Amino acid sequence: MKYIGSNNFDHGQPPRVGVLVTNLGTPDAPEKKALKKYLKQFLWDPRVVEIPRPAWWLILNGIILRVRPKRSAAAYRKVWTERGSPLLFHTRDQAEALDTALRKRFGEQLIVDFAMRYGTPGIADTLQSMVERGVRKLLVLPLYPQYSGATTGSTFDALAADFTRRRWLPELRFVSQYHDHPAYIQAVADSIRNYRAEHGTADKLLFSYHGEPRRYLDQGDPYHCQCHKTTRLVAEHLGLQESDYLVTFQSRFGKAEWLRPYTDETLRAMPGQGIKSVQVVCPGFAADCLETLEEIGEENRHYFTAAGGEQFDYIPCLNSEPGHIAALATIVEEQLSGWPNGDDENACNNTKSRALALGASN
Repeated sequence: MKYIGSNNFDHGQPPRVGVLVTNLGTPDAPEKKALKKYLKQFLWDPRVVEIPRPAWWLILNGIILRVRPKRSAAAYRKVWTERGSPLLFHTRDQAEALDTALRKRFGEQLIVDFAMRYGTPGIADTLQSMVERGVRKLLVLPLYPQYSGATTGSTFDALAADFTRRRWLPELRFVSQYHDHPAYIQAVADSIRNYRAEHGTADKLLFSYHGEPRRYLDQGDPYHCQCHKTTRLVAEHLGLQESDYLVTFQSRFGKAEWLRPYTDETLRAMPGQGIKSVQVVCPGFAADCLETLEEIGEENRHYFTAAGGEQFDYIPCLNSEPGHIAALATIVEEQLSGWPNGDDENACNNTKSRALALGASN
């Protein structure tokens, strides 16, 4: 095997601490060809679909990739903007804002960048860029507040796969979840409170999280429990009673049972139960994307109003709002404890001089 290194390694390069922010990913364009490429990478991940590979290969390539790309492309076109995919530009904005916030404390010792688990920019390419810029200590922050093997676990898989091919491994710290971190809970609660201050309240507040197969919970995945804990802590911050809100799960796929109750079924039933107005928030998503803007903001809005609902409000994700960036900065600073101690220019020059004296070329 040929291991990844650097052809221009410089012994005098100052060592840096890197913060790699990651999210799920997005197609390059809202077009059938781009969706087919993206979905093939996404749905072939065994963390995402735990079906024996031979059988799943036939289903994926023989059925799903022949039908779903066209439908998904149409959905993406509804949310695509001049800046491109919402998930992509929101994640970029978050990384840039986090870099600005952290540099106020750590200066040039720190490098913040972002990558996507699927699609571009990829984890391997971004990591190589960070290493080339001197990153020797790496903190990875997947923007999934609640841990799931299909998201956070898959991100670690991609990172580990890259590390098996890398000549020099950076020291590594990995944030597996922050579902109950006080700063994150405060940011979510403030977002809801601020929205309600401007738009008023509704009959019910619905916390909608991305779903996953029920058997993942039965086999020990903590995602379901962490979603409920996030909700409970946010509700306590807002002073809500249990009758004021609900927890549901969206985006199910296939015929197997997923985490219940389902968001779409719940919204369809609400008007018949006398609930005429609802506000929906999605604390499992750090950035607005197809699942929030189209699935919640349009598709599920239709289910609710078609069933007789009168007012449907979607409360946007935290995105790059100052409160969210402050929360992420707090989480990162805690995780970086003891790390940012980069060498000064004189120390780097001395290191290079010693290396050259021992025969190094650079």
